[in-house]
Amino acid sequence: MAWFLLVVAGLLEIVWALGLKASEGFSRPLPSLLTIIAMIGSFYLLAQAMKSLPVGTAYAIWVGIGAVGTVLLGMLLYGDSTSPLRLASLVLILAGLVGLKLAG
Repeated sequence: MAWFLLVVAGLLEIVWALGLKASEGFSRPLPSLLTIIAMIGSFYLLAQAMKSLPVGTAYAIWVGIGAVGTVLLGMLLYGDSTSPLRLASLVLILAGLVGLKLAG
């Protein structure tokens, strides 16, 4: 159950990271509210997952899901760069996350 909570927390991190862009510096009320709700949910679920998962692994997985998801959606939604080096870097992040899970 802790791993499920951690994955959902990471997905909510993607939501709030993209919400920061959509809120335009918290100047748009609805995107700002949704961003804050996603932040609270993400942190709450991370805290719940950390009750039974190692802190370093849980935090790294949470950040990794958020970072990889945000970069990928930035590419899809905002036309962010899809250079080979950027894509290779994402693969390295994913490899690190898998390594942490396997070593845990």
